Amino acid sequence: ESKMKWFDVPGFNILHAINAWDEEDGETVTLVGPNILSVEHVMERMDLVHAMIEKVRINVETGIVTRQPLSVRNLDWAVINNDFLGKKNRFVYAAIGNPMPKISGVVKIDVLIGEEIGCRLYGEGCYGGEPFFVAREDGEEEDDGYLVSYVHDEKKGESRFLVMDAKSPEFEIVAEVKLPRRVPYGFHGLFVKESDITKLSVS
Repeated sequence: ESKMKWFDVPGFNILHAINAWDEEDGETVTLVGPNILSVEHVMERMDLVHAMIEKVRINVETGIVTRQPLSVRNLDWAVINNDFLGKKNRFVYAAIGNPMPKISGVVKIDVLIGEEIGCRLYGEGCYGGEPFFVAREDGEEEDDGYLVSYVHDEKKGESRFLVMDAKSPEFEIVAEVKLPRRVPYGFHGLFVKESDITKLSVS
């Protein structure tokens, strides 16, 4: 007999899931992700897309589903500390679409209290890419680490790689590097630790 259950709920168009976990009560699954409110435009008119991050709680016993918007901003390409994937986590870092795929800044959302607690806007004519969270090697708290991304200044024609303090409410820039070439908007990337590369080269 299948253990799969189906629930009838209002439409939710998720494109980039952020995280999900089982709650301690053993009955509830929590999902955090962006609800694409204009999904029909995703393939051809990204500038018309609005994605609102929500926390969805599904009680698998009663079938009750509750939804809580965590921000009204147009947010996507969100990340967390990867040590918390599939586990209950508190902090989400998301890119601000203005409009998509141009990223005008980043925000930090506290999933526990359900609101934004940090923000950095890149400035007029400056747009970035998807952010990545890089944990400090000696970090003890979930948000001990850095948020990294690239930013292109359309007026100057210059691109920079930013390293920001993930604990700072203003995402204080701790390092930046001028890039020799522009990285296209919407370009996906990946952060890999040196130790992971070493493991690959050994095997």
